[in-house]
Amino acid sequence: MAPARGRLPPALWVVTAAAAAAAGRGRPRVNLLDTSTIHGDWGWLTYPAHGWDSINEVDESFQPIHTYQVCNVMSPNQNNWLRTSWVPRDGARRVYAEIKFTLRDCNSMPGVLGTCKETFNLYYLESDRDLGASTQESKFLKIDTIAADESFTGADLGVRRLKLNTEVRGVGPLSKRGFYLAFQDIGACLAILSLRIYYKKCPTMVRNLAAFSEAVTGADSSSLVEVRGQCVRHSEERDTPKMYCSAEGEWLVPIGKCVCSAGYEERRDACVACELGFYKSAPGDQLCARCPPHSYSAAPAAQACHCDLSYYRAALDPPSAACTRPPSAPVNLISSVNGTSVTLEWAPPLDPGGRNDITYNAVCRRCPWALGHCETCGSGTRFVPQQTSLVRASLLVANLLAHMNYSFWIEAVNGVSDLSPEPRRAAVVNITTNQAAPSQVVVIRQERAGQTSVSLLWQEPEQPNGIILEYEIKYYEKVPAGKGGGGRGSRREDPWPTTPLVGRTRRCRATPPSRPSPPGPPCRASSRAPATCSRSEPAPLQAAAACGRFSQAMEVETGKPRPRYDTRTIVWICLTLITGLVVLLLLLICKKRHCGYSKAFQDSDEKMQYQNGQGKIPEPQFYAEPHNYEEPGRAGRGFTREIEASRIHIEKIIGSGESGEVCYGRLRVPGQQDVPVAIKALKAGYTERQRRDFLSEASIMGQFDHPNIIRLEGVVTRGRLAMIVTEYMENGSLDAFLRTHDGQFTIMQLVGMLRGVGAGMRYLSDLGYIHRDLAARNVLVDSNLVCKVSDFGLSRVLEDDPDAAYTTTGGKIPIRWTAPEAIAFRTFSSASDVWSFGVVMWEVLAYGERPYWNMTNRDVISSVEEGYRLPAPMGCPRALHQLMLDCWHKDRAQRPRFSQIVSVLDALIRSPESLRATATVNRCLVPTPALPKPSCPPSIS
Repeated sequence: MAPARGRLPPALWVVTAAAAAAAGRGRPRVNLLDTSTIHGDWGWLTYPAHGWDSINEVDESFQPIHTYQVCNVMSPNQNNWLRTSWVPRDGARRVYAEIKFTLRDCNSMPGVLGTCKETFNLYYLESDRDLGASTQESKFLKIDTIAADESFTGADLGVRRLKLNTEVRGVGPLSKRGFYLAFQDIGACLAILSLRIYYKKCPTMVRNLAAFSEAVTGADSSSLVEVRGQCVRHSEERDTPKMYCSAEGEWLVPIGKCVCSAGYEERRDACVACELGFYKSAPGDQLCARCPPHSYSAAPAAQACHCDLSYYRAALDPPSAACTRPPSAPVNLISSVNGTSVTLEWAPPLDPGGRNDITYNAVCRRCPWALGHCETCGSGTRFVPQQTSLVRASLLVANLLAHMNYSFWIEAVNGVSDLSPEPRRAAVVNITTNQAAPSQVVVIRQERAGQTSVSLLWQEPEQPNGIILEYEIKYYEKVPAGKGGGGRGSRREDPWPTTPLVGRTRRCRATPPSRPSPPGPPCRASSRAPATCSRSEPAPLQAAAACGRFSQAMEVETGKPRPRYDTRTIVWICLTLITGLVVLLLLLICKKRHCGYSKAFQDSDEKMQYQNGQGKIPEPQFYAEPHNYEEPGRAGRGFTREIEASRIHIEKIIGSGESGEVCYGRLRVPGQQDVPVAIKALKAGYTERQRRDFLSEASIMGQFDHPNIIRLEGVVTRGRLAMIVTEYMENGSLDAFLRTHDGQFTIMQLVGMLRGVGAGMRYLSDLGYIHRDLAARNVLVDSNLVCKVSDFGLSRVLEDDPDAAYTTTGGKIPIRWTAPEAIAFRTFSSASDVWSFGVVMWEVLAYGERPYWNMTNRDVISSVEEGYRLPAPMGCPRALHQLMLDCWHKDRAQRPRFSQIVSVLDALIRSPESLRATATVNRCLVPTPALPKPSCPPSIS
């Protein structure tokens, strides 16, 4: 019989260095104690004295190793303790003990079946200091009872075949400064070869340009530790960056991001300065752009490019605008002299300076003696339409002096002319005026007035300046005070033509040729002695020189008219008018009452329709609806960017539909690396309706700017093919991605995906946009598992399955994702999108499984109307399934808003313990509280 207590052969305990050094790899672990690195005795406490033995041996390489052994298998009721030294906690709240040991099979030792055990117990005790040799067995807390996966026999000893066991146990939560571990032997034959105590932490990481420092895991096996990131150098926060450190030392659920500052671009998780010749004007995700034409960057990290010599950028020009210069002088300047006025015309400059905001200024110089000695024209000179900021290349200059030399300079200016120190370039023309116009008529008086005519008398001008051929009289009716808005009366230009008075007569009659002067109100008249002149009012008159100025206005009054009707006639006319007014008033009153009743009945009908569930409530829209435009291109130009077709290189086709294809390609950006993009191309032979819907989708996408909404890069409408260019999402649609990676994600990662979809829908809801086709197939996933809502087409093919859509008067509806009120009455709202979001939640938790399985659309509609809902997928937390049921509330007013949904998902992410409880899994539709039992249609059994 074997001895009750003794040392087993050394070969039993010797292990190779490779086996003893096996340790967890991958995630960062910090060792608090590792006996494999201790040479000699470990300094542990054993009691009672006849229990554990400290053994020093050598391995096959003759390297010393140390073990603790016990083999009291013959005596019953063994209680042998082995306690470690005091281990400082080092800030860890949960630690792990990795134990390597060997254990002998009790059946291989005769006579010990009643007393031999094949297990031992592991305990721990917290303390703020080293307790020395004090045992305090009663204060130790049990961690676990440990059994060997493999035990050795006597035959194994003969061939030196060792069966090493490795067990890991978690210890925590810990709160004091340190702790002890203790091994309790209850009658086994075992040896402790090594003990490693460590804790886990999340490593240093840079994500979304935010640096996250090392973080120690939480005290619980399912707890998450929130860590806030710090933006890397030369970056700034877009949204507060946060991540959660899991108990396994993994980073989960990235939230927020940083973007590179102006002058820097992202490159390998860092922000690097823009190179020479490049710039970046604002913080964001965009890359540095090459300097515009005629500009350069003086140093790295440029936020704007400086203009070349003699080139400038206007104050309102964006940094991306090319630098420009002042234009050259106008060309082909010609003049046409007409007495004391001149008409100037010219052609635009040959060099506009790179701008299209060219205007013209005129400079007038009077040269009394010679062209070399000129002075500025006086204030009496008149420029038509104006002297500066001329848009058209023509100008009339009037009121010049007769027989005088003039020099006119026409300058072309643009938005940067004021920035240039160089003198402006101008075209010059020299002219000499002809005979001057007569001076002003000074004395005018009324001689006599009739009912339809007035006789005027005036003196000849003091300076005729030649032979006066005719006079021109202009007259207009004076509006009495109180009718024209002025206290002393105002004037109204009369449309009657003026009558030219020919000859040097001092007395003449001015009578309109086509109609009499209106009697009663006074008229105002003025005269002048015109010559050859071009005036729009009045008609031009012939003379030898030019038109003189009009005289001061004079007020005249025609005679009183004779009555055209007697008193009796006037009375009958008044009675007839009064009777007509009374009849008209009665008709208006009757019509108004009838309209009021009609309106009341109309309101009543509208309320009845609404109560019957058939009324349509218009949703407020804050975005521009493309179909409100007669042409879809008008809406697109305001929100989309036209891309030249030559800049797009299509590499492969990644999808195909009824009216177009989806391709993968690259967008060439001058001065930058090619950008991977997705290209949606409209097939040749498309209809006008397909083209309108195609451009409308681009117009809608162009109005959105959110990290969870697909980003539009631009459109191509001028080439042979119409194309929509968007950012490329590496992982494709969410449903196909989940089916490919079935069961490979944690619940927290799935909740993070749902949170992204919810945030995008909250943004659309705040804008007043209704998606109408929210489903996992219309959500795209990028390489960072960020989900983005897509597919904003108003007319779309839903699925290849012809049974997937229910056709009504207004088009196709995805039955399995659509709220019941939208199916029945086509009443789409943000609440109907919430219903669809609940189905998307079910798809995500079911890893892309088809909602309602293989039920027909008719069965789906019937089951939903009866109150049945989709059950929880396998492993779905109860809290998430309850959120789905809230989204599927029959009363749309009781469904949560997207802002509330995002808040609930954020709360679940912050409190992962709420995701532990899982809901009951079955393949039956679950009833609402008012229904008695689940429904299992034969089609899904």
